[in-house]
Amino acid sequence: MIPLTAAAKPTVDPAPAGASEVARIAAELVACGSLEMGADTPQDAHRIADLLPAGTPVYVNHLPRRRLADTLPALMALSEAGLEPVPHVAVRRIASRAEAESFLRQAVAKAGVRKILLIGGDLPEPIGPYAQAADLLRDGLIVDCGVAQVGFAGYPEGHPRIPTGALTSALADKLGLARKLGLGAYVVTQFSFAPNRIVEYCADLARRAPDVPVYVGLAGPTSPRTLLRFAQRCGVSASLRALQAQGMGAVRLFTHVDPSDQLIALARHARSGSASNVVGVHLFSFGGVAATATWMNARITARCG
Repeated sequence: MIPLTAAAKPTVDPAPAGASEVARIAAELVACGSLEMGADTPQDAHRIADLLPAGTPVYVNHLPRRRLADTLPALMALSEAGLEPVPHVAVRRIASRAEAESFLRQAVAKAGVRKILLIGGDLPEPIGPYAQAADLLRDGLIVDCGVAQVGFAGYPEGHPRIPTGALTSALADKLGLARKLGLGAYVVTQFSFAPNRIVEYCADLARRAPDVPVYVGLAGPTSPRTLLRFAQRCGVSASLRALQAQGMGAVRLFTHVDPSDQLIALARHARSGSASNVVGVHLFSFGGVAATATWMNARITARCG
């Protein structure tokens, strides 16, 4: 398997955790992490490059009713800004094999793309030949076009339309295919407000696929209304039920939407070894990529202060 080079794994010390040590690990998880930006705003690339370490992976979304080629300007802008461009590839939104091949070859040649996040996409029916992510893997185009690493989505709270057993089986299938193709593989999880769900998911994946790194999704700083809308859309049901049961706790969360508490909880687990396959966090920006990059910068630079 091709080794992952995007991030070094945070140091895990088995000694009793102090606040400063947990804060250090939290900063490392952010420094080794990634974020996402919209395909329609390539100008954001240079805005966030001044805030992030060189080579930080930045994921560019593949929007509904848009062609993959529409993401190329943002990918190229990220590369020019010294960041690592990572396209979302939603296979159900790909109209033809020719579209997939043209995009992958251009992304590699023009933007230096070396890894992709391969997802199914949320269309009820595919518009082209690929019904699931594994179909594009089996096609062989990903390797033929020069991509070296592939990310897959993980769902600590399940998927709103896919049974958990089917998710587990599909991920195992994709990881096996990636291994046979010589692709480096990793997992990026959906965001959650329940750290215990994240840790349980990571521990289970570590048992089934101990060599697979995980980037834990966090909801980036945003407005309460936007956060709630995306949480409902993304099927973060367990978190929302728990928040409803907390009463005023939910009110406090949605009036102070900052992922710091989630990050610290994850850092404690990483330090204890219960999230030992976690190599970084992935920030969902919900359209506010500059605010998300600013938040990341503050956590990273605090480690150096």
